[in-house]
Amino acid sequence: MANSDFDKFRGSVDYVTDEALRNAVNVAIALQKPLLVRGEPGTGKTMLAHSIARGVNKKLLIWNIKSTTKAQEGLYVYDTVQRLNDSRFGDKDVSDIKQYIKLGKLGQAFISEEQVVLLIDEVDKADLEFPNDLLNELDEMSFYIPETNVTIKAVHRPVVIITSNAEKELPDAFLRRCVFHYIEFPDPTLMEEIVRVHFPDIQSNLLREGLKTFYLMRGMDDLRKKPSTSELIDWLQCLAAGGISHDRVLKEVPFVGTLLKKEVDYDYFVARYMNRQRPGRKVDAYQMLH
Repeated sequence: MANSDFDKFRGSVDYVTDEALRNAVNVAIALQKPLLVRGEPGTGKTMLAHSIARGVNKKLLIWNIKSTTKAQEGLYVYDTVQRLNDSRFGDKDVSDIKQYIKLGKLGQAFISEEQVVLLIDEVDKADLEFPNDLLNELDEMSFYIPETNVTIKAVHRPVVIITSNAEKELPDAFLRRCVFHYIEFPDPTLMEEIVRVHFPDIQSNLLREGLKTFYLMRGMDDLRKKPSTSELIDWLQCLAAGGISHDRVLKEVPFVGTLLKKEVDYDYFVARYMNRQRPGRKVDAYQMLH
């Protein structure tokens, strides 16, 4: 990794990392291989690429993958429709096919005069062949455009971050070409660091009770979708904006709809809580969750 701006990734001021994740990033950079990052939603997979780009002052290119995305789109697209329209209604010289070749995010990363960070976000949303269709390009850092008889080669090898929510199994051939890291859900200590990055002035008592309630809720096995980091941050912001005192948080769990996003989870939570609130009996959320 000599003479590289990426010799040491240490995170950035707005993204808290642990040592295992920092090591994974640096190993991937040293081996010049894509870093495949998995973890449940809300663990910061997407923001990792943003952090790397900001931390080393490099441009970030984002390729958002959808269920209909094809690998070809990341390389280039030949705009035949525009060429047809120009031939019928315009006065352009349509024989110059180059003007109708539009590079995708991978192609843009290859021709960049400076090294960039490329995020291929949620690769498992596409069909099963999508990862295999990128093997050669990610290995050789080049691709051929037959329409123009031009080969695009990477000026600088981009730092490639690939995220996955583990919705589908990725092909073994693809996995062999990646450095893999699973981002564990933050423990309370790390989560406190993350929250304080977003809310440095949050009251300690409110944060403590909020984290306690949050992790108790995540411990409920019957929830379909457990609240994530982003939902915790939104919830704490609601508590602070609403002037909720710390002693009300665990007992009442205000704004619970900020944490729970599925009706079945909301109903389950409320039903359990309300069933314990019998007349003459005061039971707080801590008791209810146990």
